[in-house]
Amino acid sequence: MGPSRQELEAAAGRTVPDVAAPGLAVLFCGINPGLWSAAVGAHFARPGNRFWKVLHQAGLTDRLLDPSEQGLLLAAGIGITNLVDRATATADEITPAELRLGAGRLEAKVASLGPAVVAFLGLGAYRTAFRRPGATVGRQPERMAEAVVWLLPNPSGLQARYQLPELVALFAELGREAGLLPGPATG
Repeated sequence: MGPSRQELEAAAGRTVPDVAAPGLAVLFCGINPGLWSAAVGAHFARPGNRFWKVLHQAGLTDRLLDPSEQGLLLAAGIGITNLVDRATATADEITPAELRLGAGRLEAKVASLGPAVVAFLGLGAYRTAFRRPGATVGRQPERMAEAVVWLLPNPSGLQARYQLPELVALFAELGREAGLLPGPATG
């Protein structure tokens, strides 16, 4: 059973600590924590979020992890952070100014941690935060510090435009680029 309505309401504005370490293959960057994630203290924790299922089906984890097992990602060379730290009921509550401020903080974090790839989960937030209105899914032409930049659809179950097989294929392509999966890198 998940958090109560009161626990969800109390989670507004909370943060979820990064799952990060120096030298990761991939640092996934979400938009911001949802209330469910903040209430339980784990990234992508809301039932219906496809992040964990997509990671596994793409071959980036050897089994389907529960959000409470997020720390196991580090051994696989994977980390998670957010563009904006504060939890909200919906990403629409985040202002463009907050996204742009988060972009600057993220650039400093990436420079410090040195991941091979930074993968953004959310097209609209990325386009706003980095002032790239025409950015499309996939590998981006610019780098962040030394990291290759990828833009991926948000795996939230609310994003029905991207179906599970398409998300799995994109995450697998990212995994090959980052050296986590066999096969040719894309870039």
